Amino acid sequence: MIDRVIASTSVKETRFDKENCYTILKESLVNGFCHLGHPETFNALMTPNSNDLLPPSPPALPIVGHLYLLSYKLPESLQTLAHRYGPLMRIRIGASTFFVVSNATIAKEIFKTHDINFSSRYESGPSAYNIYRGTGFITGPYGAYYRFMRKLCATELFAGPQMDRYNKLREQEIERLLKSLMKSSREGKPCDLGLELAAMANNLTFRMIMNRRFCENNGSEAKRMRDSIVEIMELATKFGINELFGFLNKIDLFGNGKNLKDAMWRYDELIEEIMKGYEENEMNDRENEDKDMMDILLETYRDPDDEVKLTRNQIKHFLLELFMASVDSTSAAVQWAIAELINRPDVFKKLRDEIKSIVGSSRLVKESDVPKLPYLQAVVKESLRLHPPGPIIHRQCTNDCKINGYDITAKTKTLINIHAIMRDPEIWKEPNEFIPERFVVNFSQMNDRDDQMEMRGQDFSYIPFGGGRRGCSGVSLAYAVMHATIGAFVQCFDWKVKGGEKVDISVGLGFAGAMAVPLICYPITRFDPFLAYLPDQAF
Repeated sequence: MIDRVIASTSVKETRFDKENCYTILKESLVNGFCHLGHPETFNALMTPNSNDLLPPSPPALPIVGHLYLLSYKLPESLQTLAHRYGPLMRIRIGASTFFVVSNATIAKEIFKTHDINFSSRYESGPSAYNIYRGTGFITGPYGAYYRFMRKLCATELFAGPQMDRYNKLREQEIERLLKSLMKSSREGKPCDLGLELAAMANNLTFRMIMNRRFCENNGSEAKRMRDSIVEIMELATKFGINELFGFLNKIDLFGNGKNLKDAMWRYDELIEEIMKGYEENEMNDRENEDKDMMDILLETYRDPDDEVKLTRNQIKHFLLELFMASVDSTSAAVQWAIAELINRPDVFKKLRDEIKSIVGSSRLVKESDVPKLPYLQAVVKESLRLHPPGPIIHRQCTNDCKINGYDITAKTKTLINIHAIMRDPEIWKEPNEFIPERFVVNFSQMNDRDDQMEMRGQDFSYIPFGGGRRGCSGVSLAYAVMHATIGAFVQCFDWKVKGGEKVDISVGLGFAGAMAVPLICYPITRFDPFLAYLPDQAF
């Protein structure tokens, strides 16, 4: 995958190691040159069919293609190239060719006009060593299984009633986090907000899936599961540029494939143990209001009448994908929003004033308050516009088609640069500035249908969670967590940045769009919702 060519990230703390990134790159290129005689390389580097009308492309170098034009900030590099070569361009990295989409008009063709044709994802290097290969939901092809799981997500796993059941879990985890931050405030200690938020997000995910907190004790099943998933994610980032030279990926030159397989078998052993525990203890027969995701999945697994018969491997793979997707996405999104708010005291105060006017000074802001807090909604939307959880979306064309007048052949790898689309100066005034007011104006004019189109990725200039039938299934959950957490952080704390008054909001390596510098700050308690209300509380 192209992102692994540009950067290798440390999942445990979302830290970036630039030196390691370019070490992997250098080693891979050396091995690539050593195998120039391999026929697979030459076949992959052949000039495309001259009869095809192809998108424009920058000048390429032998072997490496356009790698020399890409910096470690991949979304920004692709955006810069798009300014010169157009909103649909073609780039080549090693033996792999990608078509890059950089504006809303062409994104609409991908996500709406040709939605089904671009509803599959291409396999990346680690796929060859995935013991569940061919059973993925998030990473798998579009077909009967994907449609079945998408329906299950919409009607069961992330449906309104189930989201309501998760509401209590969300409140509990946010309250735990607030108490931890208030303890740091009393002790005058700084906190790493990224790590605090990641722990909350992980605990919430584990409780929704199997009603366990990963950090309750070091020997817990959830803790071992979390460590196993982190290991898998770290190994998956180590394939680097090798996968762009197909023969290198197949021979597993550095042993990363074997290590990844071993880690996945350890995960398999753990998740099988948990699944058997559910089945032996009949936890799945609890009342509906107590069911977690594992209960629902195992019920579906046992149902002989379902249109698609789930396998145990499909359940394991689905849960692994869900765990992996939750490690950084929501926590990073909240972290970005708080960073932007700290750098804009006027926006911070305006949001706090709105919360006080609606919620008052005697209780914590809740999810049920959000519909009456348009500025909070605007802050969340604006932060996601600037810092989407996945700045680049991956798709693969299933059949030949035309996009923007150009020929796109089957199996073409396509990158939709969400970062560029949501910072397009032709659509967004002052696109690089944090201005929540741009969404407040729309809020007063927006009806329910428009709001739903936006959340579902049908407003193609604003697609922080992707679009079309392959858009994020957990978007409602992400919004719920972000609104409640950001609202509570603004209501309860002032924030002092360690080492200065401003937060460094530079973006880190790779395609993920995480912060380059950890958000270390001092929380200063302004309102404690866990004490009996006192009239002299500052809030």
